[in-house]
Amino acid sequence: MTDLTRLSAADLAGLLASRAVSSVDATRAHLDRIESVDEDVHAFLHVAGEKALATAAGIDQRRAAGEQLAPLAGVPIAIKDVLATNDMPSTSGSKILEGWLPPYDATVVRKLREAGLVPLGKTNMDEFAMGSSTEHSAYGPTRNPWDLERIPGGSGGGSAAAVAAFEAPLALGSDTGGSIRQPAAVTGSVGVKPTYGGVSRYGAIALASSLDQVGPVSRSVLDAGLLHDVIGGHDPFDSTSLTDTWPSMADAARAGLADGALKGVRVGVIRELSGEGFQAGVTQRFEESLALLESAGAEIVEVSAPSFEYAVAAYYLILPAEASSNLARFDSVRFGLRVDPSDPPVTVERVMSATRDAGFGPEVKRRIILGTYALSAGYYDAYYGSAQKVRTLIQRDFASAFEKVDVLVSPSAPTTAFKFGEKLADPMAMYLNDITTIPANLAGVPGMGLPIGLAPEDGLPVGLQLMAPARADARLYTIGAALEQLLEQKWGGSMLSQAPDLSATEMFASEEGAV
Repeated sequence: MTDLTRLSAADLAGLLASRAVSSVDATRAHLDRIESVDEDVHAFLHVAGEKALATAAGIDQRRAAGEQLAPLAGVPIAIKDVLATNDMPSTSGSKILEGWLPPYDATVVRKLREAGLVPLGKTNMDEFAMGSSTEHSAYGPTRNPWDLERIPGGSGGGSAAAVAAFEAPLALGSDTGGSIRQPAAVTGSVGVKPTYGGVSRYGAIALASSLDQVGPVSRSVLDAGLLHDVIGGHDPFDSTSLTDTWPSMADAARAGLADGALKGVRVGVIRELSGEGFQAGVTQRFEESLALLESAGAEIVEVSAPSFEYAVAAYYLILPAEASSNLARFDSVRFGLRVDPSDPPVTVERVMSATRDAGFGPEVKRRIILGTYALSAGYYDAYYGSAQKVRTLIQRDFASAFEKVDVLVSPSAPTTAFKFGEKLADPMAMYLNDITTIPANLAGVPGMGLPIGLAPEDGLPVGLQLMAPARADARLYTIGAALEQLLEQKWGGSMLSQAPDLSATEMFASEEGAV
């Protein structure tokens, strides 16, 4: 019998539509997989087993009655815990929201339910999406299915690991500075950050409102496109939501599979996002991918974006400043954790202080302090104001580059997955892990990360990032699908087919390897 957990979302949807497989069977197979491996992977913070099976049964009944359903109806999906769900706890990876049940669904979650997808549960993440390794979750780290002693990326390591470990065919993530694309790179999955405003942020627990973007995580470009079609579009509840009418991203991906799809495409290689600091194996696989693109008719052009050099510095002023403002709502009064001081007097100020001390982790506290300082009187113009000026220069660099090329490419991350604890003591080293992904968030342009092979040094996944002009998300899907097809022809199948088997007997060679 076909292992339903190994199928792409598109293939599974086809079997469901033809009634060769029931949604209950598909959902139960993924729940069984979660039960088998997630004790070690820890991709999920909450699994909604009974609810998922009930939802799947309802989809099967509607299909049996002859109802015309959406393309992904009955397909299971995992949801990053940054998104509000009215029937599952939404903690954003923080103790300060432990057990919190929102009174409403995020718009993207509502759209999933309306399209008939089956939520399996909520995935682990760095607390309030602050991190690049999922080591900053208040509920413990998620582990990389390729090597359980290594990080799965962050902040959305749980969603990427769930997809890479075959616990879910699809997942939702959020990307503030690379939190979809960087985990995709180190787990061998596909991740997309849509154009800012192209997918609603309503119901996404805010980190940095001008940077955050919800997007799909999957095992193929087509699967990402199918999910993007479900969650995209205008939302009147989100004041930053674009009113554009968007083309089908799935159709754009299918167009990339046609002969000659890459002929004449101008691919820009960003000079500033390569060289020193990049792992040799990452560079090797990136250059091999460029050669594949060129062999299929694409034109490779080197472009310069000099302001990208300052992107990380600008980002780590803008993000903490916005986080300082957004996280002020966690005041012990309106919702979430409340901790009373151990001795009187019990004032609002002291309760708030005790609650935040107990509820926030060290990385969240670090960024709140940094952001509050950057916004303080006398320093606003010197820090936050200057960072916004750099942001404008980065946007201009993108605009200039896209006058010369159709898409820009870089490695999705400078290295493969590093070991747990390797960068925790050095926040700057952790921050630099997002050096290639941050510029797209600062400019609001779309970006896609897709796997391009295994690094020869360690046998771990390497990712390539594609970036397109704002609103040109479909271009990413066409070119991404074309490159993915070339790579699979080279490998003889998908890269995740090479992933280690996470059977219970193969988990840890010894207790010393456990995290």
